[in-house]
Amino acid sequence: MADPTARSATDPGLAHPQPQPRPQPRLDLLPELTAQFAATAAEHDRTGTFPVANIRALHAAGLLSLTVPSRYGGAGAGLATVTEVLGAVARGEPATALVLAMNLLFHAHVGDPPGWPAGTYERVVASCLDEGALINALRVEPDLGTPARGGVPATTARWTGDGWEITGRKTYSTGAPVLRWMLVWAATDPATDPRPPSSGAARVGSFLVPADTPGITIVRTWDHLGMRATESHDVVFDRVRVGPDAAVGLPAGEVPLPFVPAAAAWNALAIASIYLGVAEAARDWLVGYLHERTPTNLGAPLSSLPRFQSAVGEIEVALANARGLVRAFAQRSDAADPDVAAQVNGVKTAVTAAAVKTVTDAVALIGNPGLTRANPLERHLRDVLCSRVHTPQDDVVYATAGRTALGLPAAGPR
Repeated sequence: MADPTARSATDPGLAHPQPQPRPQPRLDLLPELTAQFAATAAEHDRTGTFPVANIRALHAAGLLSLTVPSRYGGAGAGLATVTEVLGAVARGEPATALVLAMNLLFHAHVGDPPGWPAGTYERVVASCLDEGALINALRVEPDLGTPARGGVPATTARWTGDGWEITGRKTYSTGAPVLRWMLVWAATDPATDPRPPSSGAARVGSFLVPADTPGITIVRTWDHLGMRATESHDVVFDRVRVGPDAAVGLPAGEVPLPFVPAAAAWNALAIASIYLGVAEAARDWLVGYLHERTPTNLGAPLSSLPRFQSAVGEIEVALANARGLVRAFAQRSDAADPDVAAQVNGVKTAVTAAAVKTVTDAVALIGNPGLTRANPLERHLRDVLCSRVHTPQDDVVYATAGRTALGLPAAGPR
């Protein structure tokens, strides 16, 4: 059984802070927050610990509840605002931006959740507004991998007569030690399911589990090349008991849960904006380095050389175009443009490819200093490479686009 007092190696007190007055969003503080987060980013990358102080700062600035619907006391912000916020946070410290994104995406699309028992979402949103509590969906498993490619989770939910018992293991659980709520993807046990499909198969859906529930253990497996401070450890659920109202995203019998196209657009553009923020931070450091570096044989800063000016100009144009693409599609999503859903995955792929290329170009431009751990460019390179593993992954995006262009039917999960 996990010890609730030891959930976070960085700051156990994050789990249950004292309620404070609900802050209003302060977008004007973003430049200050970017600089503040950047000051400790290298240390958290080195130690692999999540920057808890950053979450407190975001809560104080009213940014953790940015997408909570206004009827619940939040700002109800759209995707255009969210991508700007995530980009600014990521320029300072991208692990913070990724955990923030998961929290914001949840609240953006669960404002009136179908199938949620009365009062359940209200408890989650109140903890976010009052205490800065975080939530994330735990879906990936050691054997199955990402559910985006299909399959049924090995994690099970067994009906006990007065609630559910969750057993299983989740991996790559972003921000695991600092979550208050875990949205666990699991399959029901057909033998005990009170509302089984007529086929006798398991129902697959989400269960809301408070992170301090007995039976939860965080196994510190996260030792990654990049995004090290996300603490995306494994989480083990050993007969974790929750109430009947925990089944918050479970289909009723044969009726599947509705697909929300907007949620896919939000996910793709949020991820794109985060890694674009990493590339922008790399560009910022490169510009400063070229102004400061003055070789003795040159007698002038490297920024005075046309070769470096041209190379920086190429990076600048690529990043400006990528940021413009994110902004344009975020605005189209906010305007409910029906064509966005079919195009936005390609935007994520294009933007993250541009982010990776600009950072690798920056490293190639300056040589050894770019791979020296004393300089942040090395960290930015490791972080930006992680953009490729997020759903939707490039091979799926390209295959889907190719089948569409060839007039072929969509492929099934793989």
